[in-house]
Amino acid sequence: MKIPFYRAKIDSDEKDNINDLLNGEFDNCIEELEDEFSSYVGSKYALATAHGTSALHLSLLALELKRGDKVLCSVNSYPAVPEVVRHFDAEPIFIDVDEDSFNINLDKLEAYLMDNNSRKLKAVIASHIAGNPIDLTRLYSIASIYNIKVIEDASDALGASYNGEKIGSLKADATCFSFMPHLKKSICGGGMLVTDDEALYNRAKSLRNHAITVNDSDLEYIYDVNDIGNKYGMSELSGVFILAQLKKQEDALSRHKEIASVYDKALEGVAHISIPINYSDHSYSNYIVKIDKNRDSFARELLKKGIKCGLHYIPLNFLSYYKEKYSLKINDFPVALKNYQQVLSLPIFADMSDEEVKYVCKSLKEVSKTRV
Repeated sequence: MKIPFYRAKIDSDEKDNINDLLNGEFDNCIEELEDEFSSYVGSKYALATAHGTSALHLSLLALELKRGDKVLCSVNSYPAVPEVVRHFDAEPIFIDVDEDSFNINLDKLEAYLMDNNSRKLKAVIASHIAGNPIDLTRLYSIASIYNIKVIEDASDALGASYNGEKIGSLKADATCFSFMPHLKKSICGGGMLVTDDEALYNRAKSLRNHAITVNDSDLEYIYDVNDIGNKYGMSELSGVFILAQLKKQEDALSRHKEIASVYDKALEGVAHISIPINYSDHSYSNYIVKIDKNRDSFARELLKKGIKCGLHYIPLNFLSYYKEKYSLKINDFPVALKNYQQVLSLPIFADMSDEEVKYVCKSLKEVSKTRV
């Protein structure tokens, strides 16, 4: 049996939408997707983008990040997070992680802010790793005390909730989603920026298309440019595909939680494998275990059995650019280092069959018995 790390669940809905678009029968699909998405997460505004990275970069543009500004983020983030900061010639400040949730450590975040009172500290980008939300009540409180903006990186948290409310509907200045799961081969690209801030939304909407404004409603080729923007818009093909997927997101979440429950029961107590802490709000977009004996060797044995796994993530201080740019050492973030040596993301996706889930569990147990 061959089990990919990710496989999209596609049926006639996606195909019908694409055919309607190609036949000229689907008008304003991007606006419809934005309306559907804002209703789904409970935000006032939603802005579709080419991918999650463009949503992050656009949010920083809208917040008017400048050269020399500082933005805090977890050292256990996808490279897109510090990358968008560096494109402003601003500085990402890395914070170690919580050992169990894999999210940014809020104690260390607050300690850094207490010790570094600077007007250059502009924002924190907080990633919800694997769909497990950060303690947002505390995060928002810290941000209010130290007067910094909050951008939530919800690339792994589409449909996830915090205390019963959808991520994207709470108190972040902006929340950025991705329809291209990290390290998973996606069918199409897309991202979404959501906010309740009308001014931020209007500025981001203007900047999304080169800051072009049309001066004549009848002659759309008469335009002006009033700022420096970029091309961040989502294609209509991606829009109609994602629109069909969005309508099935709750079913997908339910299936992810079912699979996670099977993993929990099958793998609890298995030698050399630690299952994730079960948080009530966890959406399990990824299922991350810890392997206490040579994680990479373990993954290679699974690969021989046809099972592909992932890693979320290699700490940023391990990556050549950031290590050299900021003179970072491997031991600078000890919790992230410890986690990195053990974490492994198992296949989990809505299209995964019960047979495939059982095969993964069986294979994990077989490999674990070979560890000494």
